[in-house]
Amino acid sequence: MTPYKNQIRIIGGTHKRRLIRFPDMLGVDSFRPTPDRVRETLFNWLGQNLDGKRCLDVFSGSGALAFEAASRGALKVIAVESSKAAMQAMTKNANVLDMANLKLVNADAFGFLAATPEKFDVIFIDPPFAQDWWARLAPLIARVAAPGALVYCEYVKELKEKDLPGFARTRQGRAGVVNYHLFQPIAAPTAAAIASGDTEEN
Repeated sequence: MTPYKNQIRIIGGTHKRRLIRFPDMLGVDSFRPTPDRVRETLFNWLGQNLDGKRCLDVFSGSGALAFEAASRGALKVIAVESSKAAMQAMTKNANVLDMANLKLVNADAFGFLAATPEKFDVIFIDPPFAQDWWARLAPLIARVAAPGALVYCEYVKELKEKDLPGFARTRQGRAGVVNYHLFQPIAAPTAAAIASGDTEEN
């Protein structure tokens, strides 16, 4: 079989400089590997070490973020991708890299998010830009986010806090046509804070 011609490198962790190879899928809107510079910025935001974190990469595409998280010590990484061709490439890469903490799921993102009982500490989400899916995705993201989770989003438009209710936008950047963001759940006031009247509204 002809090897995949496209490739990117893992930029940190135990598999630093190892290659991820993937097919030419030009025209497939969901298939945009996150560039090195953006990945470097993202993992500066997250912290270079993800030890003990449970990570979810939805619309995984090339798997760039999933492989990067697994390399950086995440306890568990689940990569969800509906494309069989993309999943085949990710499976080949996973076999070569031998990452025991990485699980690949060939499934519809909406179905997975609606059904999984798991909660995640770090969530990567990069939906197809041509589809206006954000309103459908937002409540599902909230469903799978663990307390204090970090949610990284790439989208063609700048996302604001109203686009992800219950979350605060803590970081934001832009690379070409891609806007990338980091969100975190807004902590609910504790019973003690409510009793004392020490809430933001007051």
